[in-house]
Amino acid sequence: MSRIIQLYKNAFGGLSRPAWMLAVVMLINRSGTMVLPFLGIYLTSKLNFSLEQAGVVLSCFGIGSMAGSFLGGWLTDRFGNFYVQTLSLVLGGIMFILISFVTEYYHLVFGILILSTIAESFRPANSSSVSFYAKPENISRAFSLNRMAINLGFSIGPAIGGLLAALSFKWLFIADGTTCIAAGLFFYFYFKNVKKNKPFEDDLGLPKPVTKSAYSDRRFLVFAVLTSCFAILFFQLFFTLPLYYRDVYHLSAGKIGALLALNGIIVFSLEMIMVYILGKSFQIHKLIFLGLLLVGAGFVILNLVQASIILVLGMFVLSIAEIFAMPFMVTFVVQRSGIKNRGSYMGLYSFAFSAGHVFSPIIGTFIIGHQGFETLWWVSGIASIFVAIGFWFVARE
Repeated sequence: MSRIIQLYKNAFGGLSRPAWMLAVVMLINRSGTMVLPFLGIYLTSKLNFSLEQAGVVLSCFGIGSMAGSFLGGWLTDRFGNFYVQTLSLVLGGIMFILISFVTEYYHLVFGILILSTIAESFRPANSSSVSFYAKPENISRAFSLNRMAINLGFSIGPAIGGLLAALSFKWLFIADGTTCIAAGLFFYFYFKNVKKNKPFEDDLGLPKPVTKSAYSDRRFLVFAVLTSCFAILFFQLFFTLPLYYRDVYHLSAGKIGALLALNGIIVFSLEMIMVYILGKSFQIHKLIFLGLLLVGAGFVILNLVQASIILVLGMFVLSIAEIFAMPFMVTFVVQRSGIKNRGSYMGLYSFAFSAGHVFSPIIGTFIIGHQGFETLWWVSGIASIFVAIGFWFVARE
């Protein structure tokens, strides 16, 4: 027991105070993650949209996310991450509240597009700021701390969201918007007087950037394409898995929220210590490779036996997959970029994930509508093998 406690101390030790405060901002923000996990259910059950219409609305969230990633990266390199994060959080929170009053299909499509553009411009700015406050030897752990806050928030948000959805879906939008605004205010008042670190490349101990622009770095462009493929597969967890829980297992919103919260709890509990141990023992490309294989396994396992315990086991495997892949994917991005172009690299990386937001619901709902959930899970499993092989070669040092 004492050895385990010491491992946790080592895993969390040495991180700067601003890095911890960034994690607090993310915790406040993600504790309100209630709309996206239940958006598909809200659209089909409350607003009576067809499955195809729901897929379009969900994809518009992804399109706006792509636009926000470009915008956030561009603005971060020119004006700094402070103003981008503050405005994105506050304005995004206001949009969440306003969108709760929109019920007409085309108005909702436009509203979700604007909302996600504003809200997702936060991600490249936040990622850039994390790299500023991390010591070179703590890059992976600093991002894992941020992701730990995300997952703790995600374990809280859907759980509360399931209860609020039972009362009224409108409360999901209000709660999500309120936490965004609260995170924005906390960030502004803490970081307005915190001086940014401006280290040189050699001080970071990282390789000098291969090119001046992320968009002319061919290897990184291939990495971004593979990241999009990963996102398309993994985001089935948010877009189609809740529909699977409802349609196949007939679970209530509360139980669906509890299952989704399990993902956050597992990643929150295990990621920091696993990154601390694995990061010192294995190369990045091997960890990402294994993470992709586990993503496929987490979905395929749903086809093997129809039982409630399989839902828990599948969520556990997907959570471990997330731990193996995501922290080390962002480490590759940081190592590939430089101080002056990190915003654009992070922007393109966020854009790649945003592309997953676009195509994941379209592909997922299309396969479900024509072939059913079972085919979707088999396709996800097979595709993950090919994406894993791609990462093996592209992310090698």
